[in-house]
Amino acid sequence: MDERRLKGLMGLCVRAGQGVFGEEGCLKSLRSGQAALALLDGDISPGSAEKLESVCRRERIPAFRLPPGFLEEATGRPGKVMAVRPGGFALQMTGCLEAPDTKD
Repeated sequence: MDERRLKGLMGLCVRAGQGVFGEEGCLKSLRSGQAALALLDGDISPGSAEKLESVCRRERIPAFRLPPGFLEEATGRPGKVMAVRPGGFALQMTGCLEAPDTKD
């Protein structure tokens, strides 16, 4: 995972209005097909994580766990989950998150 690139994409995504924050808002987006992926901060509670990941599995939407504090650091917004609307940002972030770690 290229953390620097991912943080940049996440910041741009938020500024472009393509991110949804908060557990309820994300669940609504995921269930309605308005989200292409979910990003879960490492500090998320186990119950919330299970609920969100369960919806993602059912809807066949990728969910990625990030290091603790990564979400707020990248977006400037407090919270433990972000859903990304379908489009270029979601595709680029998915590619970035699925890429093998190139650090030695």
